[in-house]
Amino acid sequence: MTFEKAAPILVKTLDEKPVDLLDLYQGHVVLVLFYNNKCLGCTGRAIPLAYEYQQSFAGLKVVGIHSNFGGEVINKGDILSIFTVDELPFPIFIDDDHRMYDQFNCEGTPHWVLISKEGEVFRSIFGSQRGTQNRMLYALEEVLAL
Repeated sequence: MTFEKAAPILVKTLDEKPVDLLDLYQGHVVLVLFYNNKCLGCTGRAIPLAYEYQQSFAGLKVVGIHSNFGGEVINKGDILSIFTVDELPFPIFIDDDHRMYDQFNCEGTPHWVLISKEGEVFRSIFGSQRGTQNRMLYALEEVLAL
C-alpha cells in the first residue's frame, strides 16, 4: 500500500516553542487528534478516547493539537484547565490560526489523522461517536500490524 506522504506538522508547544511533529515522532505510528477546548465532543469523548488508545496500543504515539479558530488565543493555562489532574494525558500542541487543521483538510473537531511509521497519512477520520470509534480501531490495528 502506498499513501500520501504527510507534510510537516508545524505547531508550537504549550511553552510557545515551534516544533515539527513529523521530525519529533519520526519512525513511529502517530495518532493526531485535532480538537478545540470549546468542543464538547472533543473534551467529553475524543480526549478520553485518545488516552484509551494510547494505553491499549503499544507503540502508538498520541498527540493532541488544539486548533485556534476565529482569532482565538489560547495558552497553556487554558489547555490545562479542561483536565482534572495537573498532568496531561498525552502531549498537546497549539495550532495557531488552524493552519495544520486546514492542511489536513479536517472536517471539524474532533478530527483524527493517523500517520504511519513511514510518515504517510494512513487515515483521516472526523468525529468521536461509535461509528468513528469502530473505524479508528480497525485503522489502528491495521497500521500497527504493518
